[in-house]
Amino acid sequence: MNLTLYGYDDQWIAVDCGMMIRQDLPNAPLQVPNTETLETLNIRPQALFITHGHEDHIGAVAWLWPKWNCPIYATPLAAGLLRLKFAEQQLSSAAIHIIEPGDALQQGPFTLRYLLLTHSIPESCAIMMMAGDYRILHSGDWKLDPEPLIGPPMNAANFRALAPIDLLVGDSTNAPMPGHSGSEGDVARALAKTLEKCTGRVVVSCFASNLARVLAIGLAAQQCGRRVSLMGRSMERMVSVAKGLGYLDNFPPLVPPHDLGYLPPEEVVVIATGSQGEPRAALQRLAQGRHPFMDLAPGDSVIFSAKAIPGNERPIEQLKKRLSQLGVTLFDEMNHPELHATGHPAQDELKKFYQWVRPKSLLPVHGEARHQEAHQALAVSLGISAPIAPTNGDMIVFDNQGLRREQRYPQPPCIVNQNSIVPHPGLTEAASNTRRGSLFLALPVTASETGWWRIGRLMLDASSTSPIDEESFSEWLDMQLEDIEADTLADLRMALQPRLIQWLADHCRHMPDVHLQIMATEMPSAEELENKP
Repeated sequence: MNLTLYGYDDQWIAVDCGMMIRQDLPNAPLQVPNTETLETLNIRPQALFITHGHEDHIGAVAWLWPKWNCPIYATPLAAGLLRLKFAEQQLSSAAIHIIEPGDALQQGPFTLRYLLLTHSIPESCAIMMMAGDYRILHSGDWKLDPEPLIGPPMNAANFRALAPIDLLVGDSTNAPMPGHSGSEGDVARALAKTLEKCTGRVVVSCFASNLARVLAIGLAAQQCGRRVSLMGRSMERMVSVAKGLGYLDNFPPLVPPHDLGYLPPEEVVVIATGSQGEPRAALQRLAQGRHPFMDLAPGDSVIFSAKAIPGNERPIEQLKKRLSQLGVTLFDEMNHPELHATGHPAQDELKKFYQWVRPKSLLPVHGEARHQEAHQALAVSLGISAPIAPTNGDMIVFDNQGLRREQRYPQPPCIVNQNSIVPHPGLTEAASNTRRGSLFLALPVTASETGWWRIGRLMLDASSTSPIDEESFSEWLDMQLEDIEADTLADLRMALQPRLIQWLADHCRHMPDVHLQIMATEMPSAEELENKP
C-alpha cells in the first residue's frame, strides 16, 4: 500500500499513501494502511508527497489525510485524480498542491526534488531527499522505456548528476526478471497489427491508468477505420483528467456507449475496464450478457492488454471461459505476450540505473519477499550494501553505520466499510483479551490448476500467545492448502479459518484471538526454482 515515512530530527514526511483490494473478503473491500503505530509513537507527517497516480500509491489519501491535515504535493495528473477523490468524500482540495517534475522544495529539515521517470502512467517521479548530510533517492515505480508514447524517456544526465547516493529506496517488482522490460512503443505496434486482423467488434481491456496504452488503442482503431468508445467509470475518469492536461490531444473522438448499437460491428473498438475479472466491471457485464448497450457475439474479439495481478487468476479464467462460450476470440498475455509490457524494471535496467546514481546502500521495497530478496542479491553483486528486506511495520534506522531494523510493529489490517475505516472483520480490541493474547498470521498463497500453494515466508506474530512450533505449524498449513477446494481467496479464508482455530485449540494452552490475512502472490518462474539452492 506504499505508505513510507521518513524522519529526521523528530520531524517527519510521508511518501505515497495507497490502498489494496482485499480479494479474500466478501465484496472485495478496500484495505488502507494502519496508522495506529504512528499515533502511538506520536508521528504526524508535516507533508505528504505523491510519486504518481496509481491507486496503490494514492488510493488511501482521502481516507487517511483527515488524520494529518497536512499539505499534499503531487504532479498535475495525480493531483487531478486526488481532487476527484476528495470531492467524492466532500473534502476541500485546498491542501493539494501541484509540483512539476524537476521542481524542488523545502519541508522542515528536508530538501526534496521531483525527478521524472518512465512508468505505466505519465508523470511518475522519483524523489531525491536531502536531510543533514544524507542523500536518499526514493525511486517510486519506474522502468527504462525508450519509447513511452506519452512524455519523454528518462534523462540519464539528470540521474548521473545525483551520484553518489547514500541510500536508494528502490522498486523490486521485477527484480527476478532477467533482461529488459518491453516498450510501450512496441506494444502499440503489436496492437495495431492485431486490430487489423480482427473482424467484428473488438473489446480491449487494460488498466485505466495506463494512458499510453489507451492512446495506442485509440490511434490503432482510428488507423483501422474503427470508432472508439470507453466503458467503465475509472476509464472515463482517467481519460477525462488526462485530456484536461493535454495528454490525449490526438485521441480520436469518442462514441458514447449508448450509440454503439447503431454502428456496424467491424467499426467498433471498445476500451473497457475489467481485465482482472472484477465482478462489477464493464468486461464482466459484457461476458454475462448484462451490458445495457452492447452484446458480444461469435466473430467478436477481446484483447487482454494487462498482466494478471496475483490472486486474480481464477476470476480471470472464469471471465475468459464465459467469453469463450460466447464464441469470442481471445488474445491475452499467454498466447500474445507482445500485447502487454510491464511498468517495472528488469535486471538490466536496475543495473544501468545503479551505474547512473551509484548508491552505497539499497532498501528494496515494492513487490513481494522473493522480489526483494532477488533485488538484494543483485545489489550485492554490484557492490551495494543491502542488509534488509523490510516488511510492513518495520522501523528502520539509517545512519553512518548503515541500515538496521530497530523495531517491528504489528500492522493489523484496516478496511474501508461504509465510508469509515474499521479493523479487519472479526478483529476485537486487543485490550479486552490481554490474557489470551493475539496471533497475527499473514499467509502468502498462489493459485494453481490443482489448488492453492503457500509461497515465500510465513509472516507470523505470536509473541503474545502460548509458544508455537512454527515448523510444524507451517507443515500443517501446507497440508490444509492442498486439501481445501476453493475458487477465490474469500472462499479459501472461510474454509481455513475454522481449521486454524481448531489447530490452535489443540496446541495452545490459552486460545488466542486469530487475525488471519491471506495475500495473493506470484508463483516463482521455472528458472527461479531451478536456481534456488
